[in-house]
Amino acid sequence: MEKKNILWVDDEIDLLKSHIIFLSEKGYEVDTVTNGEDALSSIKEKSYDLIFLDEMMAGMGGLETLSKIREIEPNIPVVMITKSEEESLMDEAIGGKINDYLTKPVNPSQVLLVCKKIFESKKIVGQYAAKDYLQDFNSISQKLMNNLDYIDWIDIYVKLVNWSIELDKHPELGLKQTLLDLYREANKEFSKFIEKSYPDWLDKSNYDNKPTLSPDIVEKYLIKHLNEENKSIFFIVIDCLRLDQWMIMEQHLNDFFKIEKDYYYSILPTATPYSRNSLFSGLFPSEIENRYPEYWTNKNEDEKTMNKYERELLILLLERKKVKLRNELKYIKIIDSDVGKNFEQNILSYQNNHLTAVVVNFLDMIAHGRSDSDILKEIAPDESAYRSLTNSWFIHSYLFNVLKSISQMRNVKVILTTDHGSIRCLRGAKVLGDREASTNLRFKFGRNLKAESKHAVYIKNSENYKLPKIGVTINYIIAKEDYYFVYPTDYHKYLTYFKDTFQHGGISLEEMIIPIVTMEPK
Repeated sequence: MEKKNILWVDDEIDLLKSHIIFLSEKGYEVDTVTNGEDALSSIKEKSYDLIFLDEMMAGMGGLETLSKIREIEPNIPVVMITKSEEESLMDEAIGGKINDYLTKPVNPSQVLLVCKKIFESKKIVGQYAAKDYLQDFNSISQKLMNNLDYIDWIDIYVKLVNWSIELDKHPELGLKQTLLDLYREANKEFSKFIEKSYPDWLDKSNYDNKPTLSPDIVEKYLIKHLNEENKSIFFIVIDCLRLDQWMIMEQHLNDFFKIEKDYYYSILPTATPYSRNSLFSGLFPSEIENRYPEYWTNKNEDEKTMNKYERELLILLLERKKVKLRNELKYIKIIDSDVGKNFEQNILSYQNNHLTAVVVNFLDMIAHGRSDSDILKEIAPDESAYRSLTNSWFIHSYLFNVLKSISQMRNVKVILTTDHGSIRCLRGAKVLGDREASTNLRFKFGRNLKAESKHAVYIKNSENYKLPKIGVTINYIIAKEDYYFVYPTDYHKYLTYFKDTFQHGGISLEEMIIPIVTMEPK
């Protein structure tokens, strides 16, 4: 390994010879100077990896020297050496002007520890991360061969997501492909599990042995808080939010909120008209169609039409559950940045409202926009970059500003969730059907639909999945794993066009297992 160059600046450098010899024996090259002026000259002449800087020196003091060092080389790590642990010096360290500090008299082991922390911490952390990852990799691989229940699958998915985020920090380990392979194997087994278990979850006689599903969310997580006296509740639904995206956002919210996190399963298909209507209504799609036919429409691909009655469906659900709001339900659907900024500017006007329901469509727009935008594909070529893009959006977004404003309010809670996630589709599946079949890439309904069973779940009787009948001869198919549907006509053209796009509507861990979060200001 290339030797690291250290510059030690101290007007009593002769008293530190033993430390310098010790560092040299450990493989570091150490230059010494006795004042700030010589330190600046040395930095201009030679490249250093670390500077030890005495705070109290004759002539140019340590802090003045530090300031001038930063003008020449702003990124060199600097460790300040001081005679007393003054609070102001700690503040300097926390503020990032220095990387660490040591209190005199320093001993060799302290100096070595600082060097290791600055030079080798990422490598050491990476080595331990690799060791822990391989243990979990083997453990998850073994579990995939067992008979898992819905709780096991949540545990596995949360571990996979945590490792996705952790390995983003250690690209040098070269473990990304093994994790992607593990995801693919997990989704293969998860699809089998859903195909076998999902119809039983919809059977009321099996009610105790099923996960929380989309229609359960309002009753289980929202209504109990609405019944708390004088509480104002914000119910925020971020369309198409994956668990990994939420975990990135959560890191920024921990300073403002006490956060309780749980998980639930989106209904099938994991598409907005089905899952989000179900979320707001407390009903499955077929039940909405039967009870409130005026609020259910089967127009293909017209999301504005199919999801324009969410406010009405939520009001009806609250009425069925005999929940009386102190004042009128406020419902905001944020479909562009202008609406979002307006909501941000007026957020204080909502603080005394009993229930404010907010739908944020931005992440779904990114997922769909990436399919058609070469720029977005370049910015977010894979899941890791997709998380990074989410992070960049969130920290500069109206949503983050709104949540920070809410965190300053009294007697308020935030229930935040999503309707479904999305998956990066990498494999095409040939599908046959008539011209009237729906055009969705991850699920379809129509006449005489056919796809290979290893690629899709075929639903002959829609009632088994509590889906609208639409017509007597209509059937559904729902894609498994990371497959997307392509018709034989111009097959290769559309296979290429839609490959490596983020889609939803199908069966995968990323689409179905999603967060439900309760947040209370700290």
